[in-house]
Amino acid sequence: MTGFTFDNNRFAAETIRLPMMSLREVVMFPRSIAPLFVGREASIKAIEQAVAAHDKKIFLVAQRSPETEKPTSEDLFEMGTVSKILQMLRLPDGTIKVLFEGLYRAEWEPETMTMGEDANYPMVTVRRVPEEETHGPESDALIRATQESLEHYGRINKKLAPETILAINSINSPGRLADAVMPHLKVDYIKKQGVLEELEPMRRLEETYAFLQGEIEISSIEKRIKNRVKQQMEKNQKEYYLNEQIKAINKEMGREDDPAAEAVEFEKRLDEKNMPEEAREKTLREIKKLRQIPPSSAEYTVVRNYVEWILDLPWQVYQDTDLDILAAEEILNTDHYGLDKPKERILEFLAVQKLVDRIKGPILCLVGPPGVGKTSLAKSIARAMGREFVRLSLGGVRDEAEIRGHRRTYVGALPGKIIQSLKRVKFNNPVFCLDEVDKMSTDFRGDPSSALLEVLDPEQNYAYNDHYLDLDYDLSKIFFITTANSLHSIPLPLQDRMEIIRIPGYLETEKEQIGSRFLLPKNIEQHGLSSDNIALTGDALITIIRRYTREAGVRNLEREIASVCRKVARKLVEGKEPEGGFEITGANLETYLGVPKHRHGEMEPAPKVGLCTGMAYTEVGGELLMVEAAIMPGTGKVEITGKLGDVMQESARAALSYLRSRSGLYGLKSDFHKEIDMHIHVPEGAIPKDGPSAGITLATTVISALLNIPVRNDIAMTGEITLRGRVLPIGGLREKLLAAHRGLIRTVLIPSENEKDLKEVPEAILKDMQIIKVESMDEVLSNALVCEEQARLFCGRNENAAPLSESLLKEEYRLEHRH
Repeated sequence: MTGFTFDNNRFAAETIRLPMMSLREVVMFPRSIAPLFVGREASIKAIEQAVAAHDKKIFLVAQRSPETEKPTSEDLFEMGTVSKILQMLRLPDGTIKVLFEGLYRAEWEPETMTMGEDANYPMVTVRRVPEEETHGPESDALIRATQESLEHYGRINKKLAPETILAINSINSPGRLADAVMPHLKVDYIKKQGVLEELEPMRRLEETYAFLQGEIEISSIEKRIKNRVKQQMEKNQKEYYLNEQIKAINKEMGREDDPAAEAVEFEKRLDEKNMPEEAREKTLREIKKLRQIPPSSAEYTVVRNYVEWILDLPWQVYQDTDLDILAAEEILNTDHYGLDKPKERILEFLAVQKLVDRIKGPILCLVGPPGVGKTSLAKSIARAMGREFVRLSLGGVRDEAEIRGHRRTYVGALPGKIIQSLKRVKFNNPVFCLDEVDKMSTDFRGDPSSALLEVLDPEQNYAYNDHYLDLDYDLSKIFFITTANSLHSIPLPLQDRMEIIRIPGYLETEKEQIGSRFLLPKNIEQHGLSSDNIALTGDALITIIRRYTREAGVRNLEREIASVCRKVARKLVEGKEPEGGFEITGANLETYLGVPKHRHGEMEPAPKVGLCTGMAYTEVGGELLMVEAAIMPGTGKVEITGKLGDVMQESARAALSYLRSRSGLYGLKSDFHKEIDMHIHVPEGAIPKDGPSAGITLATTVISALLNIPVRNDIAMTGEITLRGRVLPIGGLREKLLAAHRGLIRTVLIPSENEKDLKEVPEAILKDMQIIKVESMDEVLSNALVCEEQARLFCGRNENAAPLSESLLKEEYRLEHRH
């Protein structure tokens, strides 16, 4: 800091004409040096004029408003500072850097302002303002206080050099001290202008001291803030540096994700998830555990996967459904022909659900042969209800963990198929189809059918506990549908939890409707054809059903129709399409499908000894079962072949025991069995056969062979036999009658107790067939054997026996001899 001593008396009335430069937000004080960057053209011209003069003086005055580009006299303060240009440096951008030294205060008169020689800068007349200096104890105290505060301010503000503080503290005049201190304070230029215009030295120093104290306070607060920010910045920088190191380590180890970021993301997802409080608390504990486990640990992956599974599940996310009974009924009728009972049950459930907001999901079990539409019916139910559809095939499942999941202690543990499917579907109220529930098996890994007991129990599945989650999960809003081909392999406790709905095989008329309404249009579209290219007549469809398929469902029917479409498609591509398209009839069907695969009807052409027609119910529907018996001289050996199951073999032994117990009635020796060998055979030996319903068929066959009496070829029978000859009820009557009808059998013997099951048999079948209800073997034989004499023997005990046809009483079938 450089100070100058002026003779105030000498310059009391001194006026001088100088170039003037206006300052923006800067106030120049006497006895101070300040560098300024100048860019305005008028200011540059004024500086150049001052430099050209011998004394290099210029008048600096502050603008009232810094935004004014070309200030007038009204835009400038009345007092400024006469300064001297110490140094000037031109910069490449056209601006100049000038070092000014303030000399003394001066006032200027606006009316004296004129433009310079080149009219680019103002010239004004300025008059020096005289200054007075006071001395005394009060001024000394104020000077000392100001100097001490300046030293304190210097310790806070490191930009103030110690040399500058030392030079300022050497000043002992109040006015000069104020002028020396003010340029170093960060106060508003308006306040600085006020200090510049204050001519009384003590008041000027008092104002300066007040501003200095304020700056000290502000600087102290600013320092504290900076220290806090610095500490926070250092902490943030440290965390950032460490996080970057962790990222680099993870990248080097092949892990791109940041573990800390994963935990934060999990917490965010947990806050947004609507789930039970127990599950929320456990998930939060697992996330906290995740933060403490190093990512390199195997436990980290286990915990991470567990948290992901919990957060991915639709705990309380339910799909909104707009239940419309009429629309649902239309969907079911459009997708499936027939199946009235399952459709009625579904519509009942929808009606109740429309009236009651909350209802436990029912568990339906659709039981029927393959190809009758069990799984597709479940899909249609989902579409009718407006819900998502989930299908889980249980065929071949042997491990209980497939249903209930693995515990987390095992490597590669996962939840069960139920929970996995819910994660995939993202709703907690889908239609859930458990397909082939009868195909599950049991081994050392557990019994999966037992694991389904909790899933399919409406009173328990609201708190289903998967081994992997180890949390209660609500399955009560799910509509469970199970499918099976037969019930005998489903455990009784599991059957007890389900509502059994039997889906029988289709009649020929039903198959014809399904083929013409659904299968044919579907295959025409799939094979790129149109109704103009192909026409399948009704007799052709009936021929396909009768002679190319033998099934309860319609899968093979669809395959044969697809085969016809393929043949037509090839001829169409080859350009061999006849005018009017291809018409497939019963007469030309062999050219498309080849030789018929099946003979329509299996009735024997004539009655035979030791040959009887029975009826069986298999997984593919009803079938006719031919039973043969041959008698040979021997020692009493009995051989049973045809891959019969244990139950069927026991039925054969029961029939033999019944026959031996009544040998006298039939005119046989009491020890006749010791003189003969007997062979009982059921053809199609590659197909397993089992069940008690062939009991009366086996007994009739054996009696026919022993008595050498033929069995009527137009009659079929079913029923279980006891050792006393009673006929017990059987199952699957509807399917068995359908099979008999397909085989052109028109007379059927059934147990009397199965009369109630005739209500489920279509009326069209009952009109074409004579149903004879029997209670004992006497009634069976009186209707089945072709022998007038023997018929009278048994008819005496059966008043309801059917009369024998005269055509069957041929001479060659009369009894010629007995053993």
